[in-house]
Amino acid sequence: MRSSGAGMSDDDHQGHGERRGAERLRLDEDERRERNWTRWGPYLSERQWGTVREDYSATGECWTYFSHDDARSRVYRWGEDGLLGICDRECRLCFAFALWNGQDPILKERLFGLTGPEGNHGEDVKELYYFLDATPTSSYLKALYKYPQGPYPYGELVAENRRRGRAEPEYELEDTGAFDGGRYFDITAEYAKAACEDILIRITCANRGPDAATLHVLPTIWQRNTWAWGRTGEGYWPKGRIARAGDGVIAAEHPSLGRYRLACATIADGAPTLLFTEN
Repeated sequence: MRSSGAGMSDDDHQGHGERRGAERLRLDEDERRERNWTRWGPYLSERQWGTVREDYSATGECWTYFSHDDARSRVYRWGEDGLLGICDRECRLCFAFALWNGQDPILKERLFGLTGPEGNHGEDVKELYYFLDATPTSSYLKALYKYPQGPYPYGELVAENRRRGRAEPEYELEDTGAFDGGRYFDITAEYAKAACEDILIRITCANRGPDAATLHVLPTIWQRNTWAWGRTGEGYWPKGRIARAGDGVIAAEHPSLGRYRLACATIADGAPTLLFTEN
C-alpha cells in the first residue's frame, strides 16, 4: 500500500489478484472434493459452558448446571471451547492457547461471561476479542485477544451486573479499570495453510503497558472427550493418544482423524517445555 493511503499500486493489485485466484482454486478443489481445504477452520467455540448443549440436569437448568468454574475441571459432552482456536469440522482434535498473567487464580483458557440470570440485560460475554481476517477456506485466519495484566475481575463483573436493573447500562470489562494505563497484552493468533493438513500457527504477544510484565503462553492441543460417556459408534470414538515425539514436538493420534504433529519453534534457551495432562 502507498504510505499516503491514496490507493493501490499495480504490484499491489497483481498480488491481491493472485491471492484471490489462489483462494478461488482452493474453493474449487474443495467443492469437487479433490482436496479437503475446509477440514480445519475456526470451528472451535470460544464458549461452550452454560449453554443448552451442556445441560444434563433433570429440570433443564442450563444456565446454572455447567458453569464457567466447572468448565476447567469437567468433561464436555457435545463440544469444546478455547481462545481463538481451531479444530477439524467434527471437533475431534483441538488447538488453542491458554494465558496466565501471574495474577489470576486460573488460566485464561476460554471466554468469560454472564449467564442469562446474571446479566441485567441477559447473557453477555465480558471480554475484548476481535476477528480481523479470514478466507473462505480458512487458508488464512487472524484474530486478536486483549488480556489484562492485573487480576481479571471475574467476581466484580458478576456482582455489579447482578446488582443493576434492566434500565441501567451493562457493566463492561473496560468499566472495571482492567485496562487503565494501557496495562494489558495484545495476543494475536494467525493461522496459514501450506496444504490442507499443514498449518503454520503464529502467536504474537505485545505488552501495551508502560512497565515490563510477565505473560505465560501455553499453546495447547487436545482431543474432544468422546469416550467418557460409555457409548460407542460414530461420534463416540475411543480414546486417542497424545505423546512426546521429540524436542518441542507432540504427536496426536485420533481413531478416526489419524495422526498429526504439533511442532513448536525453539526458544532462546532451547526447546520449549512440554506439559501433559490426562488428555
